[in-house]
Amino acid sequence: MKNSVLYYSVGALLYCPAYNRTIVNSLISENFGNKFSLALCLEDTINDNFVKEAENILIDTLKTLYNKVKHTSFFLPKIFIRVRKPKQMLNLINRLDVSNNIITGFIIPKFSLDNADKYIDAILNINKTFDKKFYIMPIFESPTIINLKNRYNILYKLKEKLDSIEEIVLNIRVGGNDLCHIFGFRRSPFESIHNIKPISNIFADIITVFGENYIISGPVWEYYSGNNWDTGLKKELQEDKLCGFIGKTAIHPKQINFINNAYKVSKKDLDDAKSILNWDLNSVSLVSGNIKDERMNEYKTHSNWALKTILLSEVYGVI
Repeated sequence: MKNSVLYYSVGALLYCPAYNRTIVNSLISENFGNKFSLALCLEDTINDNFVKEAENILIDTLKTLYNKVKHTSFFLPKIFIRVRKPKQMLNLINRLDVSNNIITGFIIPKFSLDNADKYIDAILNINKTFDKKFYIMPIFESPTIINLKNRYNILYKLKEKLDSIEEIVLNIRVGGNDLCHIFGFRRSPFESIHNIKPISNIFADIITVFGENYIISGPVWEYYSGNNWDTGLKKELQEDKLCGFIGKTAIHPKQINFINNAYKVSKKDLDDAKSILNWDLNSVSLVSGNIKDERMNEYKTHSNWALKTILLSEVYGVI
């Protein structure tokens, strides 16, 4: 289980097409608040014929941000680049020159056995080349994990590969929309992705294989306006948490506060977590009622929950 606040701190990951020229002013003005991460996307949001143009805009954006943050005080989120190919990673980092210091890492779409080794080699080479540490966040959304006959073997083989670089795998992400696309599914704002059983079963398998060692982030909620968009998002976030997801991809700034609020820790949970982690291990009993005497706390079965609760409170706060 992760015991460093860093891995919990990605939180609401706001997606932005790399060609967006207004993002610099939005960040400087703190239009999105000061508790989110940012993904600049060169993959699905970009027409295949305009990738080079989008790369150039991304480079300009990041160099401008780097120069601005040296002279202007504003919240600079963790910034990730969602790439298309492994070789694109080193190319972009080299083009960014010193401004690559504001990059946290890369998002790897459609991570699979076909490309895992190349992406892992790419991030290892980057980290050998530069003094700064760069992270990756692979996305599990490839059609190869649909087939039940192969899914378990594929997931465990991918885990073996990622375990070799576990320290720099900041999060594992799931591509809910990509997986739904394979079946032709699309949920309404009144429906949760966790009720689409073929998809939720894939999520459950990913969490079962990776959840003990990695932070896994929840899928995108594609609604940001209209009837029930916010109520539906809050409901899905509750189910995300119950299923083991931490954080969520956001496709609109209006979603950020909902995601952050969902992961705030209750005062009762925080008090219980502190009590469990401060247990006198020399005492006869390792179980007792909690401070309010309304539920059982047991050191041997709740200590992992308690540690996670403490870390979440540091990132998201307490209610």
